Amino acid sequence: MKRKNILPYNPILKDLARELRNKSTLSEVLLWKHLKGGQIVGHDFDRQKPIDDFIVDFFCNELMLAIEIDGETHNYKISRDRERQKRIEGLGVRFLRFTDEEVKQNIEGEVAVIERWIRENGMVPAEIQPTPAPLPRGDL
Repeated sequence: MKRKNILPYNPILKDLARELRNKSTLSEVLLWKHLKGGQIVGHDFDRQKPIDDFIVDFFCNELMLAIEIDGETHNYKISRDRERQKRIEGLGVRFLRFTDEEVKQNIEGEVAVIERWIRENGMVPAEIQPTPAPLPRGDL
């Protein structure tokens, strides 16, 4: 049975997270189509997930991975975003960041980056890992 990581969150953020899910940006909608339902290497993601006093765009509890899509407004909040990420990373969460334009212009490429990150970090469920090729047998 999978162990569920328990992260603190501010309950006041639940309503705001719901509102953000209902007002998703185009890039969030595009990426969500690939993240939902365990489509990426068998891992489930939540969207607009409250963690601590913040909300991350996408989160996979099993991987402890947050995915953020930075729109133009993030250009004005770089130091605040850096502090926010550092605080959440202090809880054991890792981050992948994409720009709004990257997602809109190359969704397949961004999905490939996420898949590669999962595979390189050894987080592929056994039922999804490819069966290794048989070892060559010498002449009998």
